[in-house]
Amino acid sequence: MRRFLPLLVLVIGCSSNDDAGAVDDAAIDTRTTGDTNLATDSVGTDTIGTDTTGTDTTGTDATGTDTTATDTATTDTIGADTAPSTKRGFPVGAPWVSFYGTAAQMGDLTKAASTFRIFNIDADPGDGGGNFTTAQITTLKNGGKNKVISYLNLGSCENTRTYWSKVPTGFVSCSANTAAHAGAYSGYPDEQWMNVGNADYQKLIIEHVAARLVAQGVDGFFFDNLEIVEHSATETNGKCDAACSQGGLDLVRKLREKFPDMLFVMQNATGNITRKGTTGGLAFPSLLDGISHEEVYQPYDSGVEAELLAWQAMKLMPGGQPFWIGTEDYVGACTASTAAKSIYDKSRAKGFSPYATDASGSQLVVCYWGF
Repeated sequence: MRRFLPLLVLVIGCSSNDDAGAVDDAAIDTRTTGDTNLATDSVGTDTIGTDTTGTDTTGTDATGTDTTATDTATTDTIGADTAPSTKRGFPVGAPWVSFYGTAAQMGDLTKAASTFRIFNIDADPGDGGGNFTTAQITTLKNGGKNKVISYLNLGSCENTRTYWSKVPTGFVSCSANTAAHAGAYSGYPDEQWMNVGNADYQKLIIEHVAARLVAQGVDGFFFDNLEIVEHSATETNGKCDAACSQGGLDLVRKLREKFPDMLFVMQNATGNITRKGTTGGLAFPSLLDGISHEEVYQPYDSGVEAELLAWQAMKLMPGGQPFWIGTEDYVGACTASTAAKSIYDKSRAKGFSPYATDASGSQLVVCYWGF
């Protein structure tokens, strides 16, 4: 999870376990909430193929209601994509970096652009003094060789964002939308959990927050805090009932309808709620181009690794490209090469894409590991 506005670096790692085959659902730590209606598999199989939504242009409804136009796909399964978007999917999955600081803090942008193929940055323009200019984002793209996606907090709202209290006419700010407040974010006093099914909040995200990121020139979004959909109605740290949980899946679908060619990566929230969820007649995984998870190998979390392997076994092919799976681990400093090398080896052994950085609440440096 990204907690502070400083840059975040994600680590994608592979396990030393040589068994990278399909995973039994019973072995997966689903971390579901009791909203079992969302955990049922309506896709019919976990060997989901390519995505059917790549060129959907039907979704213009940003009101947050479920009245959004239906997808033009003729099947509810994720079979062969007859017209895959040329912009969906990651042609090259490694190396990658997640950084939430400023361009000045990143340092030599040309060096970074020649080293990494995927960048996760915070491109929120704020009141005009954002972390990166459109020209600097173009530099990171390195003539189209790289993909640059931006952090987009879906499950909570930070009071450091301009849209916490200042929004254009027709929108409701995070602070004013008390109906969407789902509780204080434990450990992070600058954040408020948000009900991702709330209509006004969905409109704010789709028509204002995400739209501004697109205008900055990024290639896609990195969704954070969507794990709220795995919470329960009685959760003390971010409550989310069945309607809220389904609303989170619907929000991502509406974003896909609004931005059919943008890359979508979901951080954490990799249990059955999302992997087996549906929205608007579509399998939720078809909306994504990749997933990432924190603290898979430092410390080692066998339950999370099993979840990632279950996604891998689905053999998703968004835009004709392999579904991207990253791991993000924290080693204290960019000098901790021994710990980082172990993480990279384990992650790569599972077919994941690793990146390691200093700490979850810091990440103001880019670690050039060289392995």
